[in-house]
Amino acid sequence: MIPEVLQRLAPRVDKVLDQILPPADREPVRLHQAMRYSIMAGGKRLRPILAVAAYEACGGEDEEAVLPAAAALELFHTYSLIHDDLPAMDNDSLRRGKPTCHVVYGEAMAILAGDALQTLGAYLLAAYPEGSRWSARRNRASREILWALGSQGMAGGQALDLEQTGSGKTVSPKLLTAIHTLKTGRFLEASLLAGAHWAGSNAAQRGALKKFGTSLGLAFQIVDDILDETQTAQALGKTPGKDSAQGKATFPALWGIEESRREVERLLSDALRAAAEFEPRGRDLRELAHFVAGRKH
Repeated sequence: MIPEVLQRLAPRVDKVLDQILPPADREPVRLHQAMRYSIMAGGKRLRPILAVAAYEACGGEDEEAVLPAAAALELFHTYSLIHDDLPAMDNDSLRRGKPTCHVVYGEAMAILAGDALQTLGAYLLAAYPEGSRWSARRNRASREILWALGSQGMAGGQALDLEQTGSGKTVSPKLLTAIHTLKTGRFLEASLLAGAHWAGSNAAQRGALKKFGTSLGLAFQIVDDILDETQTAQALGKTPGKDSAQGKATFPALWGIEESRREVERLLSDALRAAAEFEPRGRDLRELAHFVAGRKH
């Protein structure tokens, strides 16, 4: 079941994305088409929505002001998917139920589309929320997100993952957790903290969100690994079984499906305890945690 917060905010994020992206008929046309193709192919818009949920949990009340900056998180996420799908990386031909960007537009244009989405996202973080009264909060949120995307976050986790893929090495649970804490978890955590910064949060609120995000990020990845083993391409919107075929280390490979599911439940409990710090404003965080732990695609 889709949580109310996703139903409420995803269309608003989509509207902002449509307004922000260059028109498909503006030169360079093919680049702008590739950017729009990948962004508008679908997706849950989870990271922008987590940011808005955290903003509101910390007392923020001006959704319209922060939505463009929150939408930047979807640009970063989609850029990472475009690049992850490239032949030199995961070499995938299906994403969000459609042919991947490089299949449709070629490798070179896909690389440029990812680059352009990344830099547009950085621009939005620097520009929004608009106005001098937001400047310090903008700066803190920008630093949080951009740090999470680099070698100490998403890019670093991807590098470690690539080093292990097909190596034949036994990957310990500690190393696998470290890889996905960087590759997946750090950006989810930073999305929440960005929302907290926009709201002018205090240290205790940010500490609770960090705990929430750490648990949520790892749960998200374990569920991803389980779905890759158990779902069809039609259900997933991407190619199933590729991780095993490429020799990637996964949580089900280490623990089995049932133990992996038990770990997701444990992480969900940890996330819900952290979200309880925000009652009564933490309802959206709770709904999102249940959604991540129970999703089917």
